[in-house]
Amino acid sequence: MKIAVTGANSSVGQNLLAHVAESGDIDVIAGVRSESAAASLPHSPRIDARVISYDDVGQLAKSIEGVSCVVHLAGILIESRASTYKRANVAATAAVVEASQEAGVQHIVLVSVLGASSDSRNRFFGSKGEAERTVAESGITSTIIRTPILLGPGTAGADSLVRTATQGKANLLGGGRYRMRPLDVDDLSRAILQTCRTRPEGTSIHELVGPESITYRELNTRVAGMIGKELSIGTIPLWVAKLGAAVTSLLNRGGMSPTVIDVITASEVMDKNSDVEVRISLTPLSTTLEKILPKKKGEM
Repeated sequence: MKIAVTGANSSVGQNLLAHVAESGDIDVIAGVRSESAAASLPHSPRIDARVISYDDVGQLAKSIEGVSCVVHLAGILIESRASTYKRANVAATAAVVEASQEAGVQHIVLVSVLGASSDSRNRFFGSKGEAERTVAESGITSTIIRTPILLGPGTAGADSLVRTATQGKANLLGGGRYRMRPLDVDDLSRAILQTCRTRPEGTSIHELVGPESITYRELNTRVAGMIGKELSIGTIPLWVAKLGAAVTSLLNRGGMSPTVIDVITASEVMDKNSDVEVRISLTPLSTTLEKILPKKKGEM
């Protein structure tokens, strides 16, 4: 089968393409915004890198002609002057839906986030909820996968954990006492490809999280212990962090904002884990953490 992936140069996209290259039964059109981004993608006969624009639906539709499924990964957590939630999370999703309708795509897979809701007072969660609604109301078979923090080599979450562990000290928002359900990015890629292959009817929403619940504080301490470090943890009161973020994000018209802080410090909860429904076995957190640690000399 042939699929298309937007945001293919993201850490999730790169991981997904690596799984496609090894799949033996899937070819992919990998959509990115620039030639430099296209050059960063894995090289494989199964991967066809294409520069796409969400501002030109007709061109986007031509780029994805012939695929049976579109996997939409594109989106942002932190706004900038050039990229807002409305543009990157809502309008880009609407463009992908319209292009998929024009191209006769049979299935859309949207990777979303735990907490997404069009009714949310948080602007990020609200924008992801609007994106979900756009996909669900498209008239195309759709699968929405809501995820927690993703861990794996190259992910932002993993890089932050390793950096903190290496430094041996950290000041965490609220002391890092919020709870997480980290998901191995390889598990997400397997779930996406399984969903593409099976194409359930109608609209399906899956909340897919890792097998272990842990506070962010405990997670940092655990990673530090795995590399033989003792970690000193301090606390940044949330009200102090939000006040500073409110000022700097207003001046910079983007960056870390109170909205982002609320997202980062929200405990990750779900009604039911969907690992059985999407037919994958979850990777133990200990195994995931081993994969993100710096390699020792002589290790491949």
